[in-house]
Amino acid sequence: MKHTSKKTELAAPTVEQSHRSGINITSASHLLIAVAPYPGMDEGDLIELFWDNCYVASRVLNTLDVGKSVSLRVPQSFIANGSSRIHYRLMQVGHGPALSPTTRVQVKLDCPGGQPSALYGDEIQSLAPVSIPETIRRQGVNPNQIKRGVPLTIEPYLNMAIDDEITLRWGDVRMDLPRLKAGDVGQPIQVWVPPAIILEAGEDLRLEVTYCILDRVGNNSRWAPARTLKIGCANPYLKIPQREVLMAAESRKN
Repeated sequence: MKHTSKKTELAAPTVEQSHRSGINITSASHLLIAVAPYPGMDEGDLIELFWDNCYVASRVLNTLDVGKSVSLRVPQSFIANGSSRIHYRLMQVGHGPALSPTTRVQVKLDCPGGQPSALYGDEIQSLAPVSIPETIRRQGVNPNQIKRGVPLTIEPYLNMAIDDEITLRWGDVRMDLPRLKAGDVGQPIQVWVPPAIILEAGEDLRLEVTYCILDRVGNNSRWAPARTLKIGCANPYLKIPQREVLMAAESRKN
């Protein structure tokens, strides 16, 4: 009677296209597991893949498979949030079944702000627009505020988590915020837009301010609904009195 045994020469399975920190919602939709070539690999070998000890896929090798890595797909219905274990079983003629070492993977399918919907294009409606002081929202950003910078707040969002990375977009200029720490989760994120960002974006009667989030496994929210701001005289050095401008021009002629 043949018995199941472990073979040290079998390599642990690997995930082909996951993020370095785990499996995200994109890779889960077409998750491929790679089985490396092994000693004695031959036509007719049967490889059975297991996800959390549940059979999910199999492959009978043909002559073209021998000596190459073999890919098997995990149905998306088996993939859930949390930690999972992957292994495979090798069946060869004249040998007992052999089990591979186990690979552990982390799965995170919850996107920051909720699951994006194709209904809203590039925006995700469950993210709140940035909060900006009412006076600035009504009157716009004046030269004095440009010199100080502009405060704004990003409200807590669905699936907020440690290591989330937020990118603020001020007009066409992007500003990356520090990764979230444990104490940030569930709290409003206070942001100070510095003068350099405001000056780089320039003047605009309807400048858009928005943000998006990338989590630790690569799930990306879409852009939050934008706020629009009037940015007048974004370069305070343009506020030179006309008389001084004329005098400077005359001086250059001489």
